[in-house]
This record gives sequence, C-alpha cells and structure tokens, in this order.
Amino acid sequence: MDEQRVMEKTAGVLSTIGQNIRALRTEKGLTLQSLAERTGLSPSMLSLLERGKTGPSIGTLVVIASALGAQMSELLDRSSLPEEDIVSRADGQQVIETEPGVRRRILKQDRLRGVEVALNEYEPGTSNAPTPAGHEGYEYGVVLDGSLEVVVNDRTHVLNPGDLISYPSPHPHRFTNTGKKRVRTLWINLRKA
Repeated sequence: MDEQRVMEKTAGVLSTIGQNIRALRTEKGLTLQSLAERTGLSPSMLSLLERGKTGPSIGTLVVIASALGAQMSELLDRSSLPEEDIVSRADGQQVIETEPGVRRRILKQDRLRGVEVALNEYEPGTSNAPTPAGHEGYEYGVVLDGSLEVVVNDRTHVLNPGDLISYPSPHPHRFTNTGKKRVRTLWINLRKA
C-alpha cells in the first residue's frame, strides 16, 4: 500500500472516530466542557479529536469511552448487525489494529445486552496499551494460543492456553505478549458489572 493510500485511510479512520465521539457525546447531552471534565482532557483536544484532526491513543479512547458509558469499539464503528441476526459472519466482522502488532476482531457486539465478544491477537513483544487502564464493565478472557502476561491492579498473572481470567474492568489492566510466538485470546466484555 503506497504512502498516499495509507494517509487517506488514516484520515478516514480519524474522521470516523471523531464523528462517533461527537455523536455519542451529543446523544448523552454533554458539552465539550462537560466531557472534558469527565475525561481530564482539554475541550480543545476533544474538539480536535471530534474533527478528526488528531489521532487518539488507545488509553485516550478508553477514557473517552468510559466517560460516555460506551465500549471503546463504539468509538471506532457505530454500525452494527441487527439484533435478530444470530450468526456473525467472518467477512462482516471488524478487525482493528489497536496498537502496532495487536489486532482485535469484533466477533459480536450486542449493544442491547451490553456484551462484546472479541478475538485478540498479540505479536511477540506487543501490549494492548502503554500503561494499565480501566473502564466501565466486567471482563472474561481465555487464552487460546501462546502465553499472555496480564496485569490487573498491579498484580501480574501469566495465562497459558485454556486459562481464563475475569475481573471488574475499572481495575487498571494491561496485556503483554512476552513470548516469541503470537498469542490469541477470546475476550468477553460486559458493559455493566
């Protein structure tokens, strides 16, 4: 992919994220100032994000999503399959690179029930975020392949295939592949604990 196409695609993603932040903020009846107070970000930074003029970090997206009572994926893509669809086809699932070398495939997002199911992949030496962060909800995760280091509330847990972890999402957490091969996990996020 040439540099021009990459830049165009990036601009499109930033614009979509900004539009989704603005839509969720206005749905909640919040001003830029009130969202700034909830997130600790400046109103001018939020305005730049909403206009797609700057790219947010994953941590910033988590903070904004939490302040809006939303899942982070709702900031990335607000379209969804009708609730009556009982099969989520692979070709209709969104794949997001949340950090370099970290991919998240949204298998199903059920906004009505507040559930998101995702398949995550971590290349060797990658993490989902620079530092542990929390957000609204509750999480269940199981390692399918590889070994994943999970930090929750400053405690480190090493998970191997078949191991499951569950915790309240407000507890600061971070996932790291410290091994030499790709890690695959299945993650279930509940909006409410």
